[in-house]
Order: sequence, then structure tokens, then C-alpha cells
Amino acid sequence: MSEIKFRSDVTVELVRASAADSDVLFAARVSTQGEQTLESAAAQTSAAEDEKRNKGLINYLMRDRHGSPFEHNSMTFYVQAPIFVFREFMRHRIASYNEESGRYKELSPVFYVPGPDRNLVQTGKTGHYEFSPGSAEQIALVEQEARTSSQQAYESYQRMLEAGVAREVARIVLPLNIYSSMYVTMNARALMNFLSLRTKREGTHFPSFPQREIEMCAEKMEEFWAELMPYTYEAFNQHGRVAP
Repeated sequence: MSEIKFRSDVTVELVRASAADSDVLFAARVSTQGEQTLESAAAQTSAAEDEKRNKGLINYLMRDRHGSPFEHNSMTFYVQAPIFVFREFMRHRIASYNEESGRYKELSPVFYVPGPDRNLVQTGKTGHYEFSPGSAEQIALVEQEARTSSQQAYESYQRMLEAGVAREVARIVLPLNIYSSMYVTMNARALMNFLSLRTKREGTHFPSFPQREIEMCAEKMEEFWAELMPYTYEAFNQHGRVAP
């Protein structure tokens, strides 16, 4: 049996992108300029003297929630995370997903164990939770139980595979903290909706309280997007992190 590995992080990589602020400007200006190539629109709006005008248009679109110009772009991310995180991802039906399949391949023995900085204690009412750090005893207990149950489950999985049981049946004993991988593709408008729900930020118009593990993914996705579309990203934050 392969050596069991434990992780307390997630992996997010930007594998393909066709996304720039000029895509938003191009889409928005067709309403007043008619047919125009993306190349000529980009050339027109790339001069330094046009920066204020371009920022102003994106700010106006974001402020007044004219959302469709933010859809004419695409970003594809590769994500490695525990399966329980993917369940939350796929609540967002504004993206396209392809995940590795436990029916067609043997799943690798990689399991998530919360790191010592992960808050463990939950207090408050539904929808208004507060989380605080765990005690040293709680941290040790979570790590011990997660490691033990993961190892026992993967050994059961291996025994069934070795006995000739189909992968799609053997996988039923595996816990939610086993890692999976997927590609997820979305446009900037969809990503803003995702970030508004899956990150916790002060000063947002609609506060969100995401589970920390999906927020870890969201934060990494946000870093890539901020570099691709800086004007759009600035306007998103300026107007309370609400998707237009």
C-alpha cells in the first residue's frame, strides 16, 4: 500500500486565462460604438491618457450593476482540496467542473488534517457563527482522530480493491477529508459572486461566513484574478465586493 500522506493546505493553479480589463471595456462599448474588433478596442484603450476614462467606465458598470460586460472572459483553475470542499464548490452552478473520478482511477492516499492555526470552536446561532482557536488538547485530538480514521479507511479501501471489488464500490468507505482534484472554469462575474460568498472581509455589503477550507481556495483564486483584471478588481472591492 502507498504511504499515506497528510496535508493542511490546498492547491490552486491558474492553468489558462483569457481575461483582462479590456474585455470588459470592449463588451461595454459595443452598445455605443457598434461592431469593433477586440484588437482595435484594446489598442484604443491602452494609452496612459485613457486610464482614467477606462477605470471610470468599469467603476460605473460595477456601481450600477451592469453585469454582462464582465462575462466576456474566462479563467480555468486547477484545484486540489478535500472532497468536502468540492461539495461546497459545486453549489455554485455558475462554473464548469471536471473532477477526477473514483470510479475510473484508484484514489491516492492523501488526506486533509487541519493545521494548528485552524479555528476549532464554534459558538453562536445558525448563520451567525463565531469561531475561536482550539485548546492544545483539542488540536491534538483532531489531528489524532483524523489521522487514525483516515488510515483505517484507506486500509479498508485497499483490502476491497485487492479482493477484486470494483473501485466505485470500494471507495464508499473513504472519508470526506480525502483529497480530490478538478478543473473549474468561470468568468469574472461568476468569480465575483463566488468570492462574495466564500471570503470573509470587513466592510462588505453582504457579510459572509465561509468554511475556512473553501475560503483558502477562494483567496488563492482571488490573487490570480487581481493580477489579470486590476481595474475590475479595484472596483469590486470599492463597491462592497458584490457581483454586478
